[in-house]
Amino acid sequence: MNPPVNTPLRVAVIGGGQNSEHEVSLASAASVAAALDGGRYEVVPLTIHRDGLWSGPGGSALGPSVAESLAGAVGVLAGCDAVLPVVHGPRGEDGALAALCDLAGVPYAGSPLRAGALGMDKWVTKLVAGAVGVATAPGRLVTRADLDSLGFDRSVVVKPVAAGSSHGVSLVRDAAGLRPALEQALELDERVLVEEVVTGREIDLAVAELPGGELLISTPLEIVLDDGLFDTATKYDGSARFVVSPAMGADEHTALREATERVYRALGCRGLARVDFFLTQDGPVLNEVNTMPGMTDRSQVPKMFGAQGWGYRALLETWLEAALSGASAQGTARGTAA
Repeated sequence: MNPPVNTPLRVAVIGGGQNSEHEVSLASAASVAAALDGGRYEVVPLTIHRDGLWSGPGGSALGPSVAESLAGAVGVLAGCDAVLPVVHGPRGEDGALAALCDLAGVPYAGSPLRAGALGMDKWVTKLVAGAVGVATAPGRLVTRADLDSLGFDRSVVVKPVAAGSSHGVSLVRDAAGLRPALEQALELDERVLVEEVVTGREIDLAVAELPGGELLISTPLEIVLDDGLFDTATKYDGSARFVVSPAMGADEHTALREATERVYRALGCRGLARVDFFLTQDGPVLNEVNTMPGMTDRSQVPKMFGAQGWGYRALLETWLEAALSGASAQGTARGTAA
């Protein structure tokens, strides 16, 4: 049930998480909370600490243990009108928080459990993309049992299957570097993806679901590097340049937009997402999908939509309204079926 017209919507904004993207998520959540608080919204900030404990507004503890903390958090979530689960990476973006919100019966922004799990798994994302005609880099799945049988015949990119912010990602140019790169990636995930290097421009597009279900695809953004890989260091040290609305042919732009929508819909994404490509001479090659991308006002997704005249708060409000609209439609459908 929606609150009375003059009553602010009570919105839980969750940040933190139990993974290597903890600090990035805290920054995203703080930015979202600050932009929305006041007027139409009453923001309830919640933090998941690295040890799994939750804390509420003002840092107050929700419980002395993981289990009690989670029970307390569910009670807080159930008292909200909507949730913005701004947690990147495993135990957040991978559908874990979507499942928690579903079980608590509270609407939430972003992709549901299935899409979050599929999008977080880079290997499965490749399989889904290939099934709908979107190219991906040739590669193979590797576990620790495969380490002694791997050979090296060309430069490759090594990455954990389910990690974000490029943690554990390495560009390997010679045989001596392969084993250390694999060991590093295996510290973050028991499965590792080894892909051939793709030569092309790094182009990202963002997707926003509007309250009526229509998709709005952003202007492209190009990541420009002097050399090397867009890894964790270059993401945050300022050495990479982001060029919004880069020059490209009309056919290239159309191909990127079509591939973006195809992958978004095939994975079953909802709300906001970012889809990353390499633009090659043969067309777009999918790199990965982020179902909960960075969401500070300086992040790529707000930059892309900002170039189309869509302010940061307006983007967040649309994200939230789409979640509430979708929840209302699902409730109506369930009532009709009953």
